[in-house]
Amino acid sequence: MTAVESRPAGLVEGTPGHRPLTARLGAFIALTKPRIIELLLITTVPVMFLAQRGVPDLLLVLEVVVGGYLSAGGANALNMYIDRDIDALMTRTERRPLVTGMVSPPEALVFGIALAIGSTLWFWALVNPLSAALSLAALLFYVVVYTMGLKRRTAQNIVWGGIAGCMPVFIGWSAVTNSLAWPPVVLFLVIFFWTPPHYWPLSMKVKDDYANAGVPMLPVLATNEAVAKQIVAYSWVMVAVSLTLWPLGHTSVVYPVTAVLLGALWLKEAHGLLARAKAGIVGAKLKEMRLFHWSITYLTLLFVEIAIDPFLK
Repeated sequence: MTAVESRPAGLVEGTPGHRPLTARLGAFIALTKPRIIELLLITTVPVMFLAQRGVPDLLLVLEVVVGGYLSAGGANALNMYIDRDIDALMTRTERRPLVTGMVSPPEALVFGIALAIGSTLWFWALVNPLSAALSLAALLFYVVVYTMGLKRRTAQNIVWGGIAGCMPVFIGWSAVTNSLAWPPVVLFLVIFFWTPPHYWPLSMKVKDDYANAGVPMLPVLATNEAVAKQIVAYSWVMVAVSLTLWPLGHTSVVYPVTAVLLGALWLKEAHGLLARAKAGIVGAKLKEMRLFHWSITYLTLLFVEIAIDPFLK
């Protein structure tokens, strides 16, 4: 018997058929994880400005944003469908629509597949086939490779699973140029090395949740000090990689200055977390979430600079 079967959908809040329409609509929106999609779009649109070396076609931007939301939303809905058993075991996820019964598993499955197909057709028809292929590849990687293959099997799940979250830079670039080039490859690698030190601090805070659900996140299997050392290592590589964008000739001198300043603040937080972990500090005083929150700010500011940089040259 699965965790979901042991706490049947609908027992917490009633059956979907007896819910107000607005609540049902809100539940389907929640399946798409809008807050996560915001971060994906932050890494997509600025790359379109970089690829255009100015303001891209605004209708194209809208088409990419809508398509990106549909694609990521479909991936997230399918992720929740697959993970509904472990979501029921974790405090952080116990209010998700499939756990509460606001949405039934068949509804979530159909919804996720419909968004996956719809987003691919949307990109193909309104953007270009290359962007459609990249969008579909990101969705399949997140659902099949990460959610079904890696998440419950290895502590390296978020390292390789994070590749799906790197794909929006390729999609943004290809939407404008119908091709790929070295600048989006660099930004892909920045996000790749950003993902583990972004997510592991959150995992440190909720590692008991992951342990209860049997998910082998690194903080479940390793000490805080060991995790913090890996966070520092990935952070240094991320900052170093971010600086390689400038020599490619697509940015002004403002970019490397910004990357150095933001990176320095990041490294300060990462080394601070390592120092606290080495000192044996646990609980709230470990302050692992400081790096998690700063990581979102870091990525946002770095890509905002990338968006405005074409106007600074």
